[in-house]
Amino acid sequence: MAAHRKHRQRSLGDRTARTAFTIALAGAATATAFDGTGHAAPDPTPAQVKAQVDKLYQEAEAATEKYNGAKEQAGAAGRRLKDLQDETARKQQRLNEARDALGAVASAQYRSGGLDPAVQLALSDNPEQYLEGAALAERAGDRQAQAISRVRGQLGEIERLRGAARVELAALHSRQAELQRQKEIVTGKLDQARRLLSRLTAEERRRIAADGPAADASGTNRATRAASDGARDRLTAPGSAAAQAPDARAAAALAYAYNKLGSPYVWGATGPNAFDCSGLVQAAYRSAGVSLPRTTYAQIGAGRRVSRSELLPGDLVFFYSGVSHVGMYVGNGQMIHAPNPSAPVRLAPIDQMPFAGATRVV
Repeated sequence: MAAHRKHRQRSLGDRTARTAFTIALAGAATATAFDGTGHAAPDPTPAQVKAQVDKLYQEAEAATEKYNGAKEQAGAAGRRLKDLQDETARKQQRLNEARDALGAVASAQYRSGGLDPAVQLALSDNPEQYLEGAALAERAGDRQAQAISRVRGQLGEIERLRGAARVELAALHSRQAELQRQKEIVTGKLDQARRLLSRLTAEERRRIAADGPAADASGTNRATRAASDGARDRLTAPGSAAAQAPDARAAAALAYAYNKLGSPYVWGATGPNAFDCSGLVQAAYRSAGVSLPRTTYAQIGAGRRVSRSELLPGDLVFFYSGVSHVGMYVGNGQMIHAPNPSAPVRLAPIDQMPFAGATRVV
């Protein structure tokens, strides 16, 4: 018979000791939580919120410019696709007409019978008239052969157009997917910024909106910004800025921009009542009869590059390493720009953001 091992009985004292030890650990953890060591992180200060919001707005604006570019490319692909479809339809109509004509000729030949030409000549009451008719039929046959060749060419052209349309359709779908991706990035960044701002009081939000972007990593410090802010007392008046503009078109664009001060920022908007940064300068110059590209990274190449020391009213000024923001220079170190969703179109110092370059478009 198998021997049964006798289980060792745990003493009441052992269980009591383990229970006491567990309670002691729980008590220590509770005490740690209450003495402050385990507290949740404190809410960020208004300055910290501002820094985070500025970063989110900058990232959202970079995505906005990519969205604008994808939207422009999707629109161009859509227009090319429509043109190809229209051209294909026109050529298909001509092909159908040519086919109908060939079908009518073939039917007539079939109805005329298939007698050998030599037999027809032998049976003819008027051989000379028959020979003249045969020569005419030969010429008609040449024309028919040419018509068949044209139909073949039309078939090839239609197939080429359909192939090009398939390529454009694929490009359109790709641009639309990129458009949706950038839209989700923009709305996600803006939602994060709104949630951060909602933690602040109305007065703190107002102060952040009035301050503009925080000092940049390129070395613009508070003293420099304070000096720029002090220059607001010397803002160039609209008439004075227009007088200093390089030509009448720049002056007209400046007048438009001044007239839009206070308009809301809406990402992707090009006016007339709301704008994003590149949309504002595009609309301003469009009003002056000058066509500009839609995006900041295309606008910076749309004219002659000028140095910061050469700036004149009407020049476009660009910011950040990715050239993701643009404003219109008005003189005295100031610009008009559409900043972000927390602030309307307004005047601001160009020292407020890291300067990337400038372009004179006229």
